[in-house]
Amino acid sequence: MLLSFLISSIKVYRLTGYISLLCFKGYGKLSSGVKVEWNNRGFSTFHALIVAFVSLYLLLLSDEFDEKSHGDLIINRTSTLSDTLLGFSLGYFLSDLAMILWLFPALGGLEYVLHHGLSMSSILLSLISGQARIYILMVLFSESTTPFVNLRWYLDVAGQKNSKLYTYNGVALFLGWLVARIFLFIYFFAHMFSHFDQVKKIFPFGFYNLLVVPPVLAIMNVFWFWKIVRGLLKTLSKARHKH
Repeated sequence: MLLSFLISSIKVYRLTGYISLLCFKGYGKLSSGVKVEWNNRGFSTFHALIVAFVSLYLLLLSDEFDEKSHGDLIINRTSTLSDTLLGFSLGYFLSDLAMILWLFPALGGLEYVLHHGLSMSSILLSLISGQARIYILMVLFSESTTPFVNLRWYLDVAGQKNSKLYTYNGVALFLGWLVARIFLFIYFFAHMFSHFDQVKKIFPFGFYNLLVVPPVLAIMNVFWFWKIVRGLLKTLSKARHKH
């Protein structure tokens, strides 16, 4: 299953290039290095949209994690859909990490290597053990901010940094990050604390992974949020001076 998702990631990467060539006139004039990152961000956006929508469905719309609908512990609940989603996400992170390392540091520095490494370890442990699935899905939903990050980069490369769309996207990124990567993580830790009697029943390595990885990701999210706020304030200041 993992191999099929790796192949799918490569196909989406190539498809991004074909679509971009047809829809964006300036794509053909980009340097090979910029084209690689352009395509890379295309399939990262595809991954983000899939995992965000499916995670939202599993967490809120389905009854998989409804505490009143099942008799088993919430930390032990799995489904074919969540297994498939984790396999898909693992394939993405693995292929993306390979590209980051191959072209290092063009596609991202050590913080991206750390982020992908931690994400893959947590996903793999949950996929193998069938435990802590609810917490993995919460973290995967935070990928919903990725399309806004990528759109900001695309607009910058396309010379649209002074456009209204760039400003609106910056505001959307700020709000999305605040909800999906700050408030959601606060809820994440509150949920863990209130269900700690169940969390303690996760197998030892998975238990300690759950105690270590989310706080590290949360610190990284706060650091990136600070950079987003600074960037947004700078963009809004430029927009005001125009008028």
